[in-house]
Amino acid sequence: MKIVSWNINGIRAIYRKGFVNWLENENADIVCVQETKANRRQFPSDVSELYEYKLYCSSAKKKGYSGVAVWSKIEPKSVSTSIKNNFFDSEGRVICLDFYDFKLFNVYFPNGCASEERLRYKINFYDYFIEYINNFKNKAVIICGDYNTAHYPIDLANPIQNEKTSGFLSEERKRLDNLVSSGFVDTFRVFNKGPGNYTWWSYKTTSRPKNIGWRIDYFFTSKQATKHLKSANILGSILGSDHCPISIDIF
Repeated sequence: MKIVSWNINGIRAIYRKGFVNWLENENADIVCVQETKANRRQFPSDVSELYEYKLYCSSAKKKGYSGVAVWSKIEPKSVSTSIKNNFFDSEGRVICLDFYDFKLFNVYFPNGCASEERLRYKINFYDYFIEYINNFKNKAVIICGDYNTAHYPIDLANPIQNEKTSGFLSEERKRLDNLVSSGFVDTFRVFNKGPGNYTWWSYKTTSRPKNIGWRIDYFFTSKQATKHLKSANILGSILGSDHCPISIDIF
């Protein structure tokens, strides 16, 4: 089973860049996207009604902000857009599909760059989410999405220059340490230990052709899911967003 995750930086923007053709050609069983910036009614109709796929969405109360969605060929037994916290649920950052063999969380973790207040929000979101997810860690759980944090120096091109930049702050990285300590595994590093593997490049510079990037998009899996993991990849040649897709083959 192939699962793909991608921060698309706006469903309407990516739609104009050939998203439907990409999705059909990718032929994944499940496609998770983050930062849709739209509610379900604002999705282009041919994206909402793709053959073989069913669409599941969560959107923010604030218009044109945040949002996650999942296209799945496999029908889940239940879907939830809540992590039991109204403060975090209001931003439409999480959708959980509960299948019979595993639980899949598609998450758009907050960005802490805008202000100290948003950094605190990000840290609090991490802490709450990790505590929440620990309720399921003994089950087969997959957590994919844009984590907005590079975990180790190997995960960004310029670690020393970014030690005081949100996305690589020690307190942010510690939250990924906590996720690992809870028993979750960074799937990409199971197969690839090398440098130069990034998933996000700034639009502000010509960083993508130079591969001056950050790896901030992940699939983390519980131990029960990791034992079924077959591969994990970064689809760096796919354009259309400042992020590229990532994928796993599992079960």
